[in-house]
Amino acid sequence: MQTTQFNNTSIHEPITSSMESPTIGNSDLKLLKVLSLLIDYPSNELFLGDTLADCTEIVAKSTLISPEVRTQIIDLIEDLIDTGSLEAQARYDGLFERGRSLSLWLFEHVHGESRDRGQAMVDLMGQYQEAGFEISVKELPDYLPLYLEFLAYQATIIEDDIQIRMDIADVSHIIALLAARLEDRGSLYKGCFNALLQIAGKPLEIVEEYQEKISKEKRDDSFEALDKEWEEEVVTFLDAQQEERCPSQTSTQNLAAKAGIKNASAANAVDAPVHWVDFKTNQPVKP
Repeated sequence: MQTTQFNNTSIHEPITSSMESPTIGNSDLKLLKVLSLLIDYPSNELFLGDTLADCTEIVAKSTLISPEVRTQIIDLIEDLIDTGSLEAQARYDGLFERGRSLSLWLFEHVHGESRDRGQAMVDLMGQYQEAGFEISVKELPDYLPLYLEFLAYQATIIEDDIQIRMDIADVSHIIALLAARLEDRGSLYKGCFNALLQIAGKPLEIVEEYQEKISKEKRDDSFEALDKEWEEEVVTFLDAQQEERCPSQTSTQNLAAKAGIKNASAANAVDAPVHWVDFKTNQPVKP
């Protein structure tokens, strides 16, 4: 799996520009930063230093989520610590990267393999760029951990928590679906998605509604299902940028909308890693 990057700056490496490295500060929505780290692939760097301990502290103090959901996330963090990086990575691969039902690419659940997904991602990429962010081509813009990282940083820029929470609410139907499937598989990762729903102001009862809908689903992570998927034609979604077409009417219109600095120029682009992990200072954590 490719590491998410901004301007080819890898996770945990210091930024290369003269700008100060991003800091989450005191925003209540720094919880989004924690959720981004936990939902993303558990790289070796996640287990270094005090990263997971800091995550636990932020979750335990968060007033955006219920005590029950706080406990769910802390249980996941403790399980990651007990499991270790290698086993956590293997488990993650088997959960999120085998089949499409738990895909962390948002538009895949909206558009599937259609060309509309490509245009939706082009639109979202434009919104990132308008906010002054330049994303490495090694990650698609609708990748959920990337989007949460973006919103966590933007919460410190625009100081409009309501707008950020509305942006998450725009994709709450996808989040609820993923939460229901994770619940069905008995995964501790469900707590992260329950937290996102509560941040968006959505009741957790909607997860139960989705559980009923998925009760008759066929698992897509079996060997037979995976073999069938490999037989399908691969679509290069970002090629849609080369075509003249009307924007998709079903794309998520408010993803990152109004979350950036209007008319940001290239000179104002944020040259930063997606995953900075120091919640307390302006200095990035080095491996």
